[in-house]
Amino acid sequence: MAVDVQAHPRETDRVFDQTDDLGLPAHEQVVFCRDESSGLRAIISIHSTALGPALGGTRFFPYRSENAALTDGLRLSRGMTCKAALAGMPLGGGKAVIIGDPALIGSPDLLRAYGRFVETLGGRYVTAADVGTTSDDLDVIGEQTQHVVGRTIRAGGSGDSGLSTAYGVFCAMQSAAERTWGSDGLRGRTVGIEGVGKVGFHLVGLLLEEGARVIVSDPNPPALDRVTEHYEGISTVASVIDQRLDVYAPCALGATLTHQSVSTLSAQLVCGAANNQLLTSQVEQSMRDRGIVWVPDFVANAGGLIQVGGELLARTEEQMLSQVEQIRGTVSEILATAQDHDVPIGTAALRVVRSRLEAARVAPTS
Repeated sequence: MAVDVQAHPRETDRVFDQTDDLGLPAHEQVVFCRDESSGLRAIISIHSTALGPALGGTRFFPYRSENAALTDGLRLSRGMTCKAALAGMPLGGGKAVIIGDPALIGSPDLLRAYGRFVETLGGRYVTAADVGTTSDDLDVIGEQTQHVVGRTIRAGGSGDSGLSTAYGVFCAMQSAAERTWGSDGLRGRTVGIEGVGKVGFHLVGLLLEEGARVIVSDPNPPALDRVTEHYEGISTVASVIDQRLDVYAPCALGATLTHQSVSTLSAQLVCGAANNQLLTSQVEQSMRDRGIVWVPDFVANAGGLIQVGGELLARTEEQMLSQVEQIRGTVSEILATAQDHDVPIGTAALRVVRSRLEAARVAPTS
């Protein structure tokens, strides 16, 4: 079961220079949004606009505290910078969090109020969907701002990005599996998917078609019911991370990879859709010491960003799909670089991010 995002231990009373330990630049802008009449409390974090406008979803979640919400938004927006840079998208990294339970306070008035705040940023931040928000919600937000992507098809958007994200994770997992086990890749391998929501549900189908054995867990009974009714031949368990696995695929909330969980993890490969999978960046060394291959989340889960970002770039569905499939090559290159230079995989990926951000900063403007 996923560790709640608000339990992350790096909560701090600092706002500026919260760069974690990734060696990335500090955040450019953090905006606190409050609307008394609707009950809106939101934080928009713009990490970088070096490569283009900061694009990132809006997470609607009942955080334990405002500080926990801030910490999550800062970490998620950093991840979006990395994701866009590695996917080759001319976009920066941003994220927004709305504090509260969407089932209790997610009114149209609240979403419209949030949309008005997004509009005040003049396009520096472009919002999309995330945990707790849907394409239908984006339609309402879009009544107040033009800086929104991922709306429903009837509203002129590209619709839910869950399938694109799942396909990108599948491409990443397939590439890493072939490098780990040879040409058979995922065929016959046991994959444990933690979380079968918007992304995990589609990932199940892709893996079954590939010939993998799939085990799933989700604390939400309707999500489990949906996946077991739709797919045959899958097993459900209380916690996949504790099972005998070849691949562990975290697809719920983050921070499930800790020094403790890694010490007992049976999987040889970790690749999933969840953001911020490591409790701290030092956890990767624990995986490396045990010979576990980790595909960084900001590499594997870029499919959704590619889809909704494609709306801004007026790309066709075929062009978006082609770019999602390029995640295979990106994973292969990063794994090869990490091996050749004897560095952790995350370090190899971040070197690419930093070089692209630095190149953008020194490039002449015209």
